Amino acid sequence: MGVQVISRDGKPEYAVLPWEQYQALLAAAGQPVAQPTAAAVQAPPANEALPALSRLAQLREAKGLARDQLARTVGISPSYLAMIESGERVPDAAIRRSLAWELGVPGWGEVS
Repeated sequence: MGVQVISRDGKPEYAVLPWEQYQALLAAAGQPVAQPTAAAVQAPPANEALPALSRLAQLREAKGLARDQLARTVGISPSYLAMIESGERVPDAAIRRSLAWELGVPGWGEVS
């Protein structure tokens, strides 16, 4: 099972799994099958500019967070966060949501 676990304060908070596996879990639990939302169906390309993502380092510093502290809270490595901050990498939707949550920035988590 391809599950991604997102932690907060060192404790698991969310589990992200592929849609087909989610559907299988619903069926096994006797729940109605969920329909994808319009946002999930119309996700933007990965290279599309994200609101305020270019200001990630500034936002992190304004919150008084060290890079490794934010990275570990979000569930990624400090080196990967450095690549996101430099524009070298574009994070997936789950990481954007977690960054938005930790930094209190709306907009990054709206598309999944």
